[in-house]
Amino acid sequence: VLCEVGLNAVFDALVINKLNVLELIQKLLHKDKSLENAGLLRKGLLFRITLLMSGGASILYIRWRIMGTGPPAFTEVDNPASFADSLFVRAINYNYYYSLNAWLLLCPWWLCFDWSMGCIPLIKSVSDWRIIALAALWFCLIGLICQALCSEDSHKRRILTLGLGFLIIPFLPASNLFFRVGFVIAERVIYLPSIGYCILFTYGFSLLSRQAKKKKILAVAVLGILLINVMRCALRSSQWRSEEQLFRSALSVCPLNAKVHYNVGKNLADKGNQSAAIKYYREAVRLNPKYVHAMNNLGNILKERNELQEAEELLSLAVQIQPDFAAAWMNLGIVQNSLRRFEEAEQSYWTAIKHRKKYPDCYYNLGRLYADLNRHIDALNAWRNATVLKPEHSLAWNNMIILLDNTGNLAQAEAVGREALELIPNDHSLMFSLANVLGKSQKYKESEALFLKAIKANPNAASYHGNLAVLYHRWGNLDLAKKHYEVSLKLDPTAPGTKENYNLLRRKLEQLQKKGGA
Repeated sequence: VLCEVGLNAVFDALVINKLNVLELIQKLLHKDKSLENAGLLRKGLLFRITLLMSGGASILYIRWRIMGTGPPAFTEVDNPASFADSLFVRAINYNYYYSLNAWLLLCPWWLCFDWSMGCIPLIKSVSDWRIIALAALWFCLIGLICQALCSEDSHKRRILTLGLGFLIIPFLPASNLFFRVGFVIAERVIYLPSIGYCILFTYGFSLLSRQAKKKKILAVAVLGILLINVMRCALRSSQWRSEEQLFRSALSVCPLNAKVHYNVGKNLADKGNQSAAIKYYREAVRLNPKYVHAMNNLGNILKERNELQEAEELLSLAVQIQPDFAAAWMNLGIVQNSLRRFEEAEQSYWTAIKHRKKYPDCYYNLGRLYADLNRHIDALNAWRNATVLKPEHSLAWNNMIILLDNTGNLAQAEAVGREALELIPNDHSLMFSLANVLGKSQKYKESEALFLKAIKANPNAASYHGNLAVLYHRWGNLDLAKKHYEVSLKLDPTAPGTKENYNLLRRKLEQLQKKGGA
C-alpha cells in the first residue's frame, strides 16, 4: 500500500503536474525560494502529496496498532546476507540480489517458489565472477539516471524519471536498506516494478524505431520477445496448478535449496510414496544439517517403517537443535514408546506439551502410553484433555470408550460414547464402539440401530458385520447372525473369533433343525 502511495506521488508530479526534477533539484541546492516556477505548487501538487503522505502515515499507524512495533523474527537461512558480519559482504550481496531481480524482469526464465536456504551462495570475495552482474546493473542504472536528470529533451527526462520511479520506489521495501526482509529473492516484489520496466522498455523501443533503418526486423524482434514471454507465462501458470509441478520445477533452478527438496519430499509423502520421499528428505538434511522440519518428517517416515533407531537419532538431533520444537518431541516420544522406553517417552510427551500448551495429539499419545502401562485413570485424563482441546478428536473419544468398556465401566463408557456422538454425529467408528457397549448392556435394539448405521457409513468393515452378528447371536436372531457372520468372513477370512463364533452358530442351527425334524 505504501508503495502505491509513492507511485501515485510520482505519477502526479511527473505526468499530471509535469514537474521538472532537474530544475527543482537545482533550485533546492541553490536555496532558491521561488519553487512555484519549478512546478511544486502548481495545480495543488504539494497539497495532494501532503494528503498522500498523511494517508500513508495513517496506514503505518494502523499497522503498528494491529501488529505491534517489533519486526518479524527471521533466521539466517531466510536471508543469509543480512546475517553476515562484514558490511562489505552484506552490501555486495544485497547489490547482487538487486541485479538478479533486474535479470528476472529482463529474462524471467529462472523462476522458483523459494530462493532461501543456500539457493544463492554468498559472494565473499571481489574475485567472484558474479561481481560483473553488479557492475552491469549500476552501469545501466547510472546511465539512465544521468539521462533522466541531464537530458536536454524535457519529454525524455519525464519519461525516464517516471519509468525509474516506478521501477525503484516499489522495490525499496524489499531492498534490505531500511530493515531486514525474510527472503533473498521473492518474485512477488517485482510485480509493481515491472510497470517501470515496461515504461523503459517501450520508450527504448520507440527511440530505436526512430533511428533504425530496418524497422520491420526490429518489430519482429519485439514481437518475438513478447511471444516468448507469453509462452513462459503460460508454462509458469501451468506449473502453479499443482504442488508437484511447482516444487519439481524449482529443482533445476535451485538445486542447493534444502526447502525445495523438503517440499518435493513432503508432496511425495502425502501421496504415499515414502521411499521417494525419504530420498528428498535426506538430501534436504544433507544440504542443511540444521533443517529440523526435514529431520522430523524423515524421522516420522522411518518410524512408520519400523526403522526406530535412525528415527530416534534424527528426532533427538532435531530437538537438540531446536529445543522448543513440540512436534519433534512428541514424535520422539512415540518412537521411545515403541522401543519400550516408557519413562523417556513420558518425559518427551510432557516436554512437547510444555512448549505447546494446546496439543491434543500429544495428549492422545500420552494417553496411549498410560494405557500400555495400565495407568487407566491417567490415560482417561490425558484423552479427556485431548477432547477438551479438540472436541472432534475421534481417536481419543474411541479410546476412552474402549478402555471403559474393557474395564467393565459400561455405564460410564455409554455416557462418554453418547457425549462423543453428540459432537461427532457421523463418525462410524464411534457408532461401532458405543454399539458394542450397548450390546453388552443388553440394549439390543439401540445397539442394532447403531451397528446398522455404522455399516451403512462403512460397509466394508469386517469387524462391524462380525460384532453385529455377535449381537444377533446373543439376541437370538440366528438367521441374521448367520448372514452377518458370512459377510464378515467374506470381507476378512482371518477375522479373529469370527470363524469360531460362526461354527458355533452353525452347530446350534443344525441342532435346532434336528429337533424340529424330530
